[in-house]
Amino acid sequence: MSTDGNKKQFWKRNTAKVPGSIQHVYGAQHPPFDPLLHANLIKAGNKPQMTPGGKPKKATTFQEFESITSDAWDVGDDDDELLAMAAQNLNIEVVMETANQVIENHSKQQEKQRQDDADTSELEDREEEEAHEEEVEEQGEEGEESTPEVSFACEPSPLSDGRLVKSLSEAPIGSPKDASLHRQQSLPHRPTIPMVARIADQNTSGTPAMTEREASRLDKFKQVLAGPNTDLEELRKLSWSGIPRQVRPITWKLLSGYLPANTERRESTLQRKRQEYFGFIEQYYDSRNDEHHQDTYRQIRIDIPRMSPECLMLQPMVTEIHIDIPRTNPLIPLFQQASVQEIFERILFIWAIRHPASGYVQGINDLVTPFFVVYVFEYIKEEVENFDVSSLQEAALRNIEADSFWCMSKLLDGIQDNYTFAQPGIQRKVKALEELVSRIDETVHVHMQQYEVEYLQFAFRWMNNLLMRELPLRCTIRLWDTYQAEPEGFSHFHLYVCAAFLVRWRKEILDERDFQGLMILLQNLPTMHWGNEEVSVLLAEAYRLKFAFADAPNHYKR
Repeated sequence: MSTDGNKKQFWKRNTAKVPGSIQHVYGAQHPPFDPLLHANLIKAGNKPQMTPGGKPKKATTFQEFESITSDAWDVGDDDDELLAMAAQNLNIEVVMETANQVIENHSKQQEKQRQDDADTSELEDREEEEAHEEEVEEQGEEGEESTPEVSFACEPSPLSDGRLVKSLSEAPIGSPKDASLHRQQSLPHRPTIPMVARIADQNTSGTPAMTEREASRLDKFKQVLAGPNTDLEELRKLSWSGIPRQVRPITWKLLSGYLPANTERRESTLQRKRQEYFGFIEQYYDSRNDEHHQDTYRQIRIDIPRMSPECLMLQPMVTEIHIDIPRTNPLIPLFQQASVQEIFERILFIWAIRHPASGYVQGINDLVTPFFVVYVFEYIKEEVENFDVSSLQEAALRNIEADSFWCMSKLLDGIQDNYTFAQPGIQRKVKALEELVSRIDETVHVHMQQYEVEYLQFAFRWMNNLLMRELPLRCTIRLWDTYQAEPEGFSHFHLYVCAAFLVRWRKEILDERDFQGLMILLQNLPTMHWGNEEVSVLLAEAYRLKFAFADAPNHYKR
């Protein structure tokens, strides 16, 4: 499609639009395409258009940007072909030279750090030996009145060179794996937070599961939910600061508009909507292999297994860069179960068939996961990461599937222009984000302009996937508590969350002095250890920005 003259531009093609047709999206692959991982797939392609000054021509319109990344809309025969086409316009020599330069610079920094650590370790050894000698002399003077106890916790480990090492952090680093271990041990200790389990109760400070304040909040939720007609406005106020796990499923269903506020009508509504969903299954799902729908179903089957951790295995050359890739969903065994993947396939296919204006778009599969996890919690009390959903009764699984479908549909109804032709909703939001950041932190904005970083290159995924690729799943669920409570939370408030999220990494952004470093940072932000505290601070800053700018458009002007 990138060849001039041979093919029409994609927006001029005279192709018939069929219900549920597939539209591929630039930047929405999971994991994103990496030339270092797929060097064998890269084919010789046309070089980027050059200006007289010798620099690649920058895309100034969406059409020009699309012509550079047009391969993302093509449909190949298999997943490898998609990756190969995504690389068609890359200059492999430039890519490899840049990658080698990054690795070389990192190796030099690592060697310097290694030398500093060795000097520090040697100095500590000398000090400890002197202290040990003094202690032995004092014990000799006092006499041996008792036999000292043996302590295995502090027992030194002998190395091949005869030097005693008391901890692994003092051992010589002989491989990238050892270097990674050494670097991890030098970081401040952070408590291990489950990927999904006890989401409402976990934070990075390791506080108890249920504090007095949390118990009080839970009682308030129960009081609001207990009435014959739930006060949705009061429920939104309570939910803005987070929803306790015990009442999150019913609260999400109410705030999304899936359930009525009247208590007496809820059971009949649930039965009717669940029967309606499985009626769609009986009516449409058998057509998934028909000619008009096979592309949609094929792409869904490609995206669902991308939740597998095997997709994240990096080659040795890449692991040298030591990039932390905080992608949570692929690391959760729950999503590797065949029964779960089948549920996701049905949900996504039925949604695509019922929304022909957009069809299935890569990235929508991510939006099912928070609903699915939250509604699983209705039926279990243990951790969900390793829970075997096949142990649930069939009726419970059917309820979870139908409820997840309808709530995801309600969410997408408010942001469907993100996924229709040319994705105008995302384009508008990325442009608004650029304007907003230029006003709230001009230094960061100018810094990215200086190194020619376009907002579309990193913020597209933030809008397309609602930051799900940037945050652990536990943080996404906490974030969605507020989105459900906020008017137009997914469509409007999300913009201010993205702005606050970008400025949150101000120091790290300004420390990067080249395009490659900035893109690596912005696409792999280190949020793996985030919890409720960090998300609450992010939301508070986003609310401040919304208060200052949402109803004051002149604030955008200089």
